[in-house]
Amino acid sequence: MRWIRFFHEVGLEDVPLVGGKNASLGEMIRELSPLGVKVPGGFATTSEAYWYFLEANGLKEAIAQELKDLDPDDPILLARASRRLRNLILKGEYPEDLEEEIRQAYRTLSQEAGEEALPVAVRSSATAEDLPTASFAGQQESYLYVQGEEELLLHVKRAMASLFTARAISYRAHMGFDHLKVALSVGVQRMVRADTATSGVIFTLDPDTGHRGFVYITAIYGLGENIVQGRVGPDAYYVHKETLKAGYRALVHKKLGPKELTLAFDPKEGRLRNRPTPPYLRNQFALSEDEALLLADWSIKIEEHYSGKRGTPTPMDIEWAKDGPTGELFILQARPETVHSQKAPVLRIHRLLERGEVLAEGLAVGEAIATGRARVLKDPREMDRFQEGEVLVTETTNPDWEPIMKRAAAIVTERGGRTSHAAIVARELGVPAVVGAVGATRLIPEGEEVTVSCAEGEVGRVYRGALAFEVEEVRPETLPRTRTRILVNVGTPEEALRVSLLPTDGVGLLRMEFVFASHVRIHPLALTRFETLPEKVRGQVEELTEAYPDKRAYFVDTLAQGIGLIAAAFYPRPVLLRFSDFKTNEYARLVGGHLFEPKEENPMLGWRGASRYYHPDYQEGFLLEVAAVKKVREEMGLKNLMVMVPFCRTPEEGARVLEVMAEGGLKRGEEGLEVYVMAEIPSNILEAEAFAELFDGFSIGSNDLTQLALGLDRDSERVAWLFDERRETVKLLSAMLIEKAHAKGKKVGICGQAPSDYPEFAAFLVAKGIDSLSLNPDALLRTVKKVAEIEAALDSGA
Repeated sequence: MRWIRFFHEVGLEDVPLVGGKNASLGEMIRELSPLGVKVPGGFATTSEAYWYFLEANGLKEAIAQELKDLDPDDPILLARASRRLRNLILKGEYPEDLEEEIRQAYRTLSQEAGEEALPVAVRSSATAEDLPTASFAGQQESYLYVQGEEELLLHVKRAMASLFTARAISYRAHMGFDHLKVALSVGVQRMVRADTATSGVIFTLDPDTGHRGFVYITAIYGLGENIVQGRVGPDAYYVHKETLKAGYRALVHKKLGPKELTLAFDPKEGRLRNRPTPPYLRNQFALSEDEALLLADWSIKIEEHYSGKRGTPTPMDIEWAKDGPTGELFILQARPETVHSQKAPVLRIHRLLERGEVLAEGLAVGEAIATGRARVLKDPREMDRFQEGEVLVTETTNPDWEPIMKRAAAIVTERGGRTSHAAIVARELGVPAVVGAVGATRLIPEGEEVTVSCAEGEVGRVYRGALAFEVEEVRPETLPRTRTRILVNVGTPEEALRVSLLPTDGVGLLRMEFVFASHVRIHPLALTRFETLPEKVRGQVEELTEAYPDKRAYFVDTLAQGIGLIAAAFYPRPVLLRFSDFKTNEYARLVGGHLFEPKEENPMLGWRGASRYYHPDYQEGFLLEVAAVKKVREEMGLKNLMVMVPFCRTPEEGARVLEVMAEGGLKRGEEGLEVYVMAEIPSNILEAEAFAELFDGFSIGSNDLTQLALGLDRDSERVAWLFDERRETVKLLSAMLIEKAHAKGKKVGICGQAPSDYPEFAAFLVAKGIDSLSLNPDALLRTVKKVAEIEAALDSGA
């Protein structure tokens, strides 16, 4: 055929002929099908067919005239030109031989599938599309569930006309592409019946931070247009590349999305319709773990193939779907990711300097902060109401909104997830966005100054008023390297991906209780003793654990996923996890906790830390923690996870804890497992030699050590003023520990607050030869510079 190529006949070298999207489909069918990657077959009209169509209808001159001197930044003129050009193409007639080839190719495709009129997807593929430095995603139209020859011919013409959407015209103008040197190939692909199953989008990096250690998968019910258009919030899955390739089940984190709507073909009406997703499906994950791991495996193969072809690492943006009738998974398209892959390695750390009233919350896109006047719009036709630098607040966005989005300081949508249209465009523009902010158009006052913050982890917030913030910019390669290992304290899984990109040697403190509180939320014994709970508490537990008949499994899975995401983000750097150190009053605040916790006069000195782990009234709860750690290390393959025992009063107590851990399958020294002990009680230091026989090292907890060394409660107003980690007593104890531990060949670090707050205390520890400092992320950069200065002074004898 002259004007048609079947996908299996083309590859990446054919971009000029069939465009990036179709060339990529052919490349995958030819090169990756033997590796197990499934791609639906189809055919493409060539770029030559596009020019043939224009010439046959005398349209080239009309296009040139219409776009001559057009201002691409004038949204009204742009929309008018787009409408006229698209109408000209739609009114055009096919040359007879081109029409016949399209019909014949469709018949062949239908016969191969054993159908009289095969349902197909019709997708545009510009000849400059999906090149590594350009993203044409969403600029041209796609049409789903097209059936029959006449419908196909109509939609191929519509796809050609979509080369002149307002967004496509504007983008080409700004990128310097000549409108009459960009052609359009139309891909016709066998329709995967995801309308009766699931679909989604994949990035082979984290789409918000650019972290390249993960495959990030989103999934919804029905056709994938709902994700791209931001109409629904998808489920999200993180798979760690390195350990998946090593053969582990490396699904390190997953999060249930609301999946509000399902887009499916309605045979009675003969069109696609969105219907509310039934509650029972919304409460289930759209993908099984095995399916998520298979998609991740395919995605890695795709990324490796494209990286090899281009000779440089090439993160990919991939669409997938599951066929309802067969249950098979398919890759629908793949293109190079164009946002993070082109960014220079500069760290910009945004920090809010004050807090205010929270008006709305949703998913944070990006890590920036912006202020501006809120403008609530219901339709892009209201663009004349929007001023440069305002905050766009709306229900959802699509390509029609882009002229407005380009002028926005920040974007807030009520619907959508991290791969929605609003999120993708916000990343391209480099502006913060909060998506899935339920009720935002009602809660955010029109015309008021607001602050949009995406610098606080996974949750994005819209605050009333213009709050003060700062931005610190650092090139990692300019930071000095130090002998003292520089670690970081991590509080929650949500901040791990961002913090892991800082130039550190790993994590010196990951508090398990933080993961408890933010993810598990239920007291461990309320799960191990679920059948004994009062009816009201059972109902609360059941609501949170609905997907888990085995309540213990809920705890282990949820905790493992929180810990696993952090360990994977820093892999292969070590991550030191401190077992739970809630006090009894804090445990009591977890769901069901009041049933199991005693009331203590002084919880600070009561039943906490190590003393709980071997006690018959809590040991079964601690064994769940052990099981979660075991899952992260053995199933996910994250052997960089180490553990630490807090508030261990005596060496005998430490030995008992190690015995319980061994009963649960965690043995110090096996598979490289290191076990540390917190040095936060004077006995840990005075008996350091005995503790050193049991543990691999110490981590100074300066807060508790100061309280116990000085005999005070820092929460007591009358004596709090005496609390100071720089007291000579605390320094003497710290120096003593370093000396004793080093004599036994053991490492000493510090994970308390003091080095982050007081550079002079950090200087003292470095001078005494401490092995590592674990710092809060916001103190990292200034402390690293200080440590380098101290080490230089020590080396020079100053």
